[in-house]
Amino acid sequence: MSNKFDVLVIGSGPAGYVAAIRAAQLGLNTACVEKMTGKDGKPTLGGTCLNVGCIPSKALLDSSYKYHEAKDDFGIHGISADGIKMDVPAMVGRKDKIVKQLTGGVGSLFKANGVQHIVGTAKLHGGRKVSVVDFEGNETVYEADNVIIASGSTPIDIPPAPVDNELILDSTGALEIQEVPERLGVIGAGVIGLELGSVWNRLGSEVVLLEAMDSFLAMMDQQIAKDSAKIFKKQGLDIRLKSRVTGSEIKDGKVVVSYEDANGETQTETFDKLIVCVGRKPNTDGLLADDSGVKLDERGRIYVNDLCATGAPGIWAVGDVVRGPMLAHKGSEEGVMVAERIAGQKPLVNYDIIPNVIYTHPEVASVGRTEEQVKADGEEYNVGVFPFAASGRAMAANETAGMVKIIANAETDRVLGCHIVGPSAADLVQQVALAMEFGTSAEDIGMTVFGHPTLSEAVKEAALAVNGHAIHIQNRKRRK
Repeated sequence: MSNKFDVLVIGSGPAGYVAAIRAAQLGLNTACVEKMTGKDGKPTLGGTCLNVGCIPSKALLDSSYKYHEAKDDFGIHGISADGIKMDVPAMVGRKDKIVKQLTGGVGSLFKANGVQHIVGTAKLHGGRKVSVVDFEGNETVYEADNVIIASGSTPIDIPPAPVDNELILDSTGALEIQEVPERLGVIGAGVIGLELGSVWNRLGSEVVLLEAMDSFLAMMDQQIAKDSAKIFKKQGLDIRLKSRVTGSEIKDGKVVVSYEDANGETQTETFDKLIVCVGRKPNTDGLLADDSGVKLDERGRIYVNDLCATGAPGIWAVGDVVRGPMLAHKGSEEGVMVAERIAGQKPLVNYDIIPNVIYTHPEVASVGRTEEQVKADGEEYNVGVFPFAASGRAMAANETAGMVKIIANAETDRVLGCHIVGPSAADLVQQVALAMEFGTSAEDIGMTVFGHPTLSEAVKEAALAVNGHAIHIQNRKRRK
């Protein structure tokens, strides 16, 4: 194998492997360096997302929801299902099979497209040189005309709750729990905390989420966030805001957590397991040599411009390691953009239209600006809301919780944002994301013919409601 490449990618997560494949498709001699190993100790591709993030967590979410549905919801359909049991090791085993299949698929795609897979830990030096140390400690230096850094992110540790992945778990360790904890504590009520908390709540755990912030899902549209909170609490999730964890200790095989509550008083809770989900940090430790020419910001992220170029010629960075939301699909689009720009094309990523999803049940999804952001921008706007309780398809499916909310400019009617909590929210919001990409108006969506009966009719009705034209609910007065 040659030590000189047109493109060398560091990291094989959704940003890195997509960048590598696209670069190879464009005729560039491409290699991808990855240091990650799987549960079997062998080299693996796909990064956090495929191995210990997006994919395995969704497998557990789907399995746990099917159990909950069979145990608690089949009766309303006239289906008797007595004696339902969950085999947790089998559930985890299914998750592992899916991971192995998908990570193996990335390897097959590398071979099909001619991407060289280099195993080891990479470090970027000046002159676009990359040293890679393999598992035996051997170092090899590679050169490239262009280097794409896609090294991803890792969970943030906090001193009050040091992770041992036995009783105090990070998001990776939480994927390997082999039996249902009687009481489960979760530090952080964000995306990961809600998803993992939902898995074990469905399986019978008493789940307590301790969130330091005083608002729930602060990054989401607050009307949707408040409705989501009501739904999650009804499901049994005990969400405690303004609860700052100050310490923890292992006692008699359990975790005793101390925290300061909303009144400033010290409280303690005892859990069988504790999951720490307080965010993620970019993987830049040890990545850059002093002469690399690449700069980091105050949060340890690689500084890039709008085209993902660093300050060093021929060095690019994409995904979780740069500014913006840590979302796999955002990183993938950046990876494609950079690969195509290296090949002489001029694509752009529309950062204003990146969907965000929480895979609870019901799902919570958004694209574009929230009502709070539009209001802060001083822009006049109208809002249309349609509840799933008024959807015939949602009623038939016994999925009536939640709503669709669409925000549009008051003068031009151009859609500014869509926010959904409800069944299939992740897929429904993508319809609006596609429409927004083409600069659609709420009226355009409202004039589009939607199949009946479908959940997506709720999108059409919300768009009609923006201008007071909804058919299946009473219209609110338009914002003035």
